[in-house]
Amino acid sequence: MESSDLRNAGLKVTLPRIKILEMLENSDARHLSAEDIYRRLIEMNEDVGLATVYRVLTQFEAAGLVRRHNFEGGHAVFELERGPHHDHMVCLDSGKVIEFVSEEIEEIQQRIAAKHGYDVEEHSLVLYVRPKNRVAGKVGKG
Repeated sequence: MESSDLRNAGLKVTLPRIKILEMLENSDARHLSAEDIYRRLIEMNEDVGLATVYRVLTQFEAAGLVRRHNFEGGHAVFELERGPHHDHMVCLDSGKVIEFVSEEIEEIQQRIAAKHGYDVEEHSLVLYVRPKNRVAGKVGKG
């Protein structure tokens, strides 16, 4: 995304907006909280307040530039709106967010909605997972 994307979304091009947009684009993690963005900007010696980060992210969301996710047990995270639909898995142990696409799941959801007389306009699917190899609540016999 570029500053022209900000203008096209009806937003004025400001330094904080550009910095936050760059942070979302160039991060190794696709899902960042406002606090994550704020901390990274501070580490880069950028003079941006946490309230500004929240305000800009809210403006980006309203303009359709980012999507907000409120995964269970956590705070809101944001990702750039990059087009094609995808779903998420959230690891309950590490908090890692994994994106995936499944045409099969999409078709099943469409069939279920149609069976009940509806068309799917939008949806969000989040699977909360744990690693298969995890030893859950290891309890030994004494």
